[in-house]
Amino acid sequence: MTMSLKAARINKNLTQREAALLIGVSVDTLANYEKGASFPDVPIIMKIEKVYGLPYSEINFLPQNNA
Repeated sequence: MTMSLKAARINKNLTQREAALLIGVSVDTLANYEKGASFPDVPIIMKIEKVYGLPYSEINFLPQNNA
């Protein structure tokens, strides 16, 4: 089962600011990843996997429909 990037961050009890610092990106960049406005490159994906403790295959990077 996959979870959204935002859910993966919240599951680790991290704020966007804390997660962005650990991953090595700006808060705005992380927010854009979570909204699906942009997509991280491979080195950043590897950092996200490490920080969130999840493999790429378990994180949904596609935007969610928030109706």
